Amino acid sequence: MAIQNIFVVGAGLMGSGIAQNAITSGFDVTLNDKQQAAVERAQVVIKKALAREVSKGRMTQEAMDEALTHLTVDSGMEGAKKADLVIEAIYENLEAKQAVFTELEDLCPAKTIFASNTSSISLTALAAATKRPSRVVGMHFFSPVPKMKLCEVIFGLLTEQEVLDDIKEVGERLGKTMILADDKPGFIVNRALLPMLNEACVVVGSFIGSVEDMDNGMKLGCNHPMGPLELADMVGLDILLNVMTVLSHEYGEKYHPSLLLRKMVTAGFLGRKSGAGFYIYEDGKKVGVNPVLQREHHFSEEH
Repeated sequence: MAIQNIFVVGAGLMGSGIAQNAITSGFDVTLNDKQQAAVERAQVVIKKALAREVSKGRMTQEAMDEALTHLTVDSGMEGAKKADLVIEAIYENLEAKQAVFTELEDLCPAKTIFASNTSSISLTALAAATKRPSRVVGMHFFSPVPKMKLCEVIFGLLTEQEVLDDIKEVGERLGKTMILADDKPGFIVNRALLPMLNEACVVVGSFIGSVEDMDNGMKLGCNHPMGPLELADMVGLDILLNVMTVLSHEYGEKYHPSLLLRKMVTAGFLGRKSGAGFYIYEDGKKVGVNPVLQREHHFSEEH
């Protein structure tokens, strides 16, 4: 099936990134969010991102103008009626994602493929909320979507081969390298990566090493481009906690989320998006280690 019209649900960081990547690849995209302010904000963000590409000579003004003709933003579901492909990119919650697919079920043509940008949730469970389980698939993009070259494709128990073939064509047109994962918690990337980030939290929480030493150790000793705690801040500590909780439930104690990670999320330190995680951020730039991880408690000498 030739896919041209894409309906993206969720106008946050991932949804707007997917939409930007798709319109610059020639797809017609409707970016949807129930909050009108969210789609308007995403439209501004996409325009600014493309303008930045033009200013740096990586895109012509003509190409930018052409790409923007392919973008529609809408707080309604009307655009779903002509969708060849739906890509759901809302927050990581099974019931919320199932509700999206249930709502779209009667709006979308029978041929429409339902894809989820989930990083940990079972595609078989998502498919069970639809009347088209054979046409449900995972498309796990990585942030920032327009720059990150990977798309992890996940097949559920009932996903048809034809759907995987169609999604492979879409991914290649988006400029992605595709990897194929079975529907097991964490899939490929997060099954390996997030336990490492969690273990970095254990190292700091057990006073084995400092935040900076942990990150410098992995950057300079293992040639990682970014330290695990800095990466955890970028992913979102709440998302890391959610996925580790899923992995722990499925696979046992080995994947239990770090005590420090749980405390950080409880305290509201979610990473870059909240302005503080393992590091403090100002205007999106890292300015230092979070002081709560550096302080020492003691009883005062004077009473």
